[in-house]
Amino acid sequence: MLEHNYWLTTTEMPRSEARQLPERADVAIIGAGFTGLSAARTLAKRGAKVAVLESEIIGWGASSRNGGMVLTGLKLGVNQLISKYGRDLTRRMYAASIATIDSVEQILREENIDCNFFRSGHLEVACKQKHFDDYARQADVIAREFNHQLRVVQKNELGSEIGSTIYYGGMVDEVSAGLNPARYVAGLGRAAMKAGAQIFEDTTVQAVYRHPNQGDSGWNVTTSRGTVFARHVFIATSGYTGRATPALQKKLIPIGSYIITTEILPEELAHELSPRNRMIYDSKNYLYYYRLTPDRRMLFGGRAAFFPETAQTIRRSAEILRRGMIEVYPQLRDTKIEYVWGGTLDFAFDIMPHAGQMHGIYYALGYAGHGVAMATYQGQKMAELISGDRPDNPFLEIPFRGAPLGLYNGRPWFLPLAGVWYKFLDWVS
Repeated sequence: MLEHNYWLTTTEMPRSEARQLPERADVAIIGAGFTGLSAARTLAKRGAKVAVLESEIIGWGASSRNGGMVLTGLKLGVNQLISKYGRDLTRRMYAASIATIDSVEQILREENIDCNFFRSGHLEVACKQKHFDDYARQADVIAREFNHQLRVVQKNELGSEIGSTIYYGGMVDEVSAGLNPARYVAGLGRAAMKAGAQIFEDTTVQAVYRHPNQGDSGWNVTTSRGTVFARHVFIATSGYTGRATPALQKKLIPIGSYIITTEILPEELAHELSPRNRMIYDSKNYLYYYRLTPDRRMLFGGRAAFFPETAQTIRRSAEILRRGMIEVYPQLRDTKIEYVWGGTLDFAFDIMPHAGQMHGIYYALGYAGHGVAMATYQGQKMAELISGDRPDNPFLEIPFRGAPLGLYNGRPWFLPLAGVWYKFLDWVS
């Protein structure tokens, strides 16, 4: 078993030319993942001088490490959303979640990016009867309020969707998709550079502060390779948001997510496990998510350890995930695990995506595991906003609160307690 991201074996990331930082840019974007590269592409196509500042390499973070699930919906249930934000705003947010997938598909078509994109739909499976009973209510609300159709799958029909007998039923959304995230972020990086954006890898941002320059208002962005003045700054760092932007860091919880992939499976076995090749996840808070890769491996992921990735958490997570995979699919008991890796997700305290301005700095983050499509979409929408447009982006309108009583400085000391709490909720729900 290799402690290595399987997706990175399927492609090579584009490398930016080694060059000196420019003295000035119209927009400095911090982070070269889905959000930052999508914004850079849109801004550069509109004629802006864009400098993307990345502490590692293109796509280094969650953008290449995720399960490649391009999902509709949001992390919170629709009734929670309506209760919290009202019907009108919730309708717009849900419509945006569907539009995010169209935005990914449009970029792939325009830029001719081959990343194994396919609209296979997603399947949510119920770990308890109570969870399944809630599916019909959710599907009814979504059909009535959002004009979007989901299909509830009874337990005795579930064999047509998944080769597992442990679940109480499921719910299918045919609109969701899957892709190879490493190939996608690599293609997005090439597209941004082709449009004229400059990407500076191995460039760690150390501080961002207001500083006028030759009569222009703007920001000095201090990095490990020098300082660039930018009229606008856009933060696109998600789970890797750090001390350079402390106000945002204190509003995000970095949570580890881990993935194993098996050896290539025989075609008959792969079809048995996932007859319709869905993106699959379960109904728990401490959830598992899984799918077949394009070359017929089982990819199986989850919050095996809440802390961000280290060699220790990766090894421990591999054991936990393998046990979970065999619980779901006993057919894989003797199947070899070939790859394991981890990454860091960004959760806001309300488990919602957020976008807007804070102290004059633009940002989009907080995707809570739904980032492939939403990050792409928010990069585009925020680029339009920075350019002076007024795009319809409902996530600009929701409050972005931090920890209760301000008891959080960006260092997630409470993650072990959070893990225990979510396991307790799964037990009592």
